[in-house]
Amino acid sequence: MVELRYSSSSLGSRASSSPMKRDEDASPLIHDHIPQDNDDDHLRHSFRDRDRSFWPQIHSFFPFFNDDPRVSQHGSRISLLLLLFVAIAGLISIFSILHRLNSPYLCKKDGIVLHCPRVKENPSLWENPFSATTSWKPCAERRDGGISDLPPENETSGYIFIHAEGGLNQQRIAICNAVAVAKIMNATLILPVLKQDQIWKDQTKFEDIFDVDHFIDYLKDDLPIVRDIPEWFTDKSELFTSIRYDNVPPDINRLRCRVNYHALKFLPEIEQMADLLVSRMRNRTGSPNPYMALHLRFEKGMVGLSFCDFVGTREEKAKMAEYRKKEWPRRYKNGSHLWQLALQKRKEGRCPLEPGEVAVILRAMGYPKETQIYVASGQVYGGQNRMAPLRNMFPNLVTKEELASKEELAVFRKHVTSLAALDFLVCLKSDVFVMTHGGNFAKLIIGARRYMGHRQKSIKPDKGLMSKSFGDPYMGWANFVEDVVVTHQTRTGLPEETFPNYDLWENPLTPCMCKA
Repeated sequence: MVELRYSSSSLGSRASSSPMKRDEDASPLIHDHIPQDNDDDHLRHSFRDRDRSFWPQIHSFFPFFNDDPRVSQHGSRISLLLLLFVAIAGLISIFSILHRLNSPYLCKKDGIVLHCPRVKENPSLWENPFSATTSWKPCAERRDGGISDLPPENETSGYIFIHAEGGLNQQRIAICNAVAVAKIMNATLILPVLKQDQIWKDQTKFEDIFDVDHFIDYLKDDLPIVRDIPEWFTDKSELFTSIRYDNVPPDINRLRCRVNYHALKFLPEIEQMADLLVSRMRNRTGSPNPYMALHLRFEKGMVGLSFCDFVGTREEKAKMAEYRKKEWPRRYKNGSHLWQLALQKRKEGRCPLEPGEVAVILRAMGYPKETQIYVASGQVYGGQNRMAPLRNMFPNLVTKEELASKEELAVFRKHVTSLAALDFLVCLKSDVFVMTHGGNFAKLIIGARRYMGHRQKSIKPDKGLMSKSFGDPYMGWANFVEDVVVTHQTRTGLPEETFPNYDLWENPLTPCMCKA
């Protein structure tokens, strides 16, 4: 992160800080010689003489004090013009001062605390301003346009059995792709197995996360699905289930959306706990309130994998360099090229946003200090010190661990994917969702909210523009606010036309949605 700047020079020229200098500047108002005697009569006479010479000057300067009607009539015009000039000059000075007070250089940094100017709350903060102009509706449930009649299991071309690897959302995409491949190959799908996660060492079964009965029942008209591997099934060949989105028949892409948005349903206990968390988020102020969900991707692994440079001590940077060298030796090489690579990636907007950067962007958008924010994140790199700017600017910031008791979450700690499912649902049902970096989690959330009608705001920050603004030493707050607001008017989850190699999970518009 480029350090945020604040310059007090924008408030005008600095006053002299030297007491001696101030005394010298004030010296014309002080007599060079102060009488040593204490003669009170002498002082009274001197003040009286000064008063006599002062009031005639006032009378001559403001002729309407003059008793002579000829002088008063002519002079009053001059006086009015003079007063008018003074009033105009005063107004100009007031506007100039207000403008300077409204244009500090981004935010003032006080230790680990950021102080940003308050922005008037925009009435469209909690709803998509262009939602009324959208005329799309979900249509993935429609089964027409080329899908053939369902053959019986004994007439299919074989069986497809997959291991869905990775985290919850990577597994979700793999399941959708497996159904599509089974349909294309006219095969019977064996209920997918969620393979052990290589990072968390979490052994999870399909039925530990998803409602199996609902999954099979919902897709019974699309393809045959069996729960268990037949005894005679011995083929151990693996199936790579990553397929493209373009050049795929629309009915197949629609089937993938049908699996994602309708067939894959979390277990009732996960849904119920998520609803409880959502209810607590909406009633944290004692009365119904909207809330924002923030997907903060600033874990150690993400920071290391990005190969971006972030603010930190020399010790932190040295430890991160060792970590990258150990985990990604081929990319690290000798490390000599990494600085230039980091600059290029930040310029292109390919670096994760730091918590402090997120805070400044949200404040510029107009979200007030009182905003209720749910944070979906792993262990943030840098701990509480790194989170401090965000938490100080938005103190009503909570995680699921702060919303629920240890006893309530205990049953879900058996599987990391269960905890991820809670975050997924709370983010999905939020009034505003904000992503800070790419990934399957954010893409699936934004895609699902679009599929539900584009009415919920899903903010995708323009990290390239933000990096330029944060690095501009002359960028004032007013200009920064204008850039943020204008740039993100169309980055709130509105309908977007598809294009070659587009991402179906982030933008399901063309194959999975229809004109209303």
